[in-house]
Amino acid sequence: MTKPAPGPDQPPIPIRLVTFNTHHGVGEDARHDLPRLAKLLASVDADVICLQEVDRYFGDRSEDVDQALLLSRAFDMQLAWGPAIDEPRPGDQPPRQYGNALLSRLPILVSDVHRLPGGGEPRSALRTMLELDGGTLWVTATHLTTRSPEERGEQVGALAALHSEGMGAGVLVGDFNARPDATELDPLRVRFTDAWDLAHDREDRARWRFWQRDEGLTHPAHSPHRRIDQVWMSPGVTVAAAQVLDAEGASDHLPLMVDLLVPSGV
Repeated sequence: MTKPAPGPDQPPIPIRLVTFNTHHGVGEDARHDLPRLAKLLASVDADVICLQEVDRYFGDRSEDVDQALLLSRAFDMQLAWGPAIDEPRPGDQPPRQYGNALLSRLPILVSDVHRLPGGGEPRSALRTMLELDGGTLWVTATHLTTRSPEERGEQVGALAALHSEGMGAGVLVGDFNARPDATELDPLRVRFTDAWDLAHDREDRARWRFWQRDEGLTHPAHSPHRRIDQVWMSPGVTVAAAQVLDAEGASDHLPLMVDLLVPSGV
């Protein structure tokens, strides 16, 4: 029997999303500690976790493990993988990879990887479509270059083009290596809105720094003064809350958590 389409009076679907640059599991103490990272992420109880700087058999710095697979198994979540660096190794060894990972409690219906323009360290965007109860949500996760505003602008243009108007509800997330008001992010502002600005409830790690309260600063973790980890939403998606979390020493960034409300039937 065909399930009837959701009515206009159906409530929006709550989704908790976290974006976090993990610094390949190496914390401020210079130790690779994947269990520490996993413990932090488990405490957030998120539906969708978007991670940047993730290693898969990359080498000694991360004990040559498959971080993406280990984390997805630890949380019993589906995995989508978007390598930015993908290098073959001798014999039948798995490739040496580094990039973006998405972990989801929700079914992943679509997953594709898009190379972004620019020189230096390769950059990519991981685009996924997640199945909701009565709708879908497109999530595109990325990590933009540090090289120049001009290159970031080119990458942002390519990133924004991955979400067309006919795709319905969507969010763009990740480490943008630029402030939300930076000129190179102008292509995002045409159709997307910064989730931090729209959140009804906000909390960051400013603590006693009253002159920086509610700014959402995420980097560097020990004394944040840059808001470069962001979530951008398409029209219709709203934000109940946004919070910068304590990384507990697990990375040089702080995690950003947003509680989204996604309209049904889109």
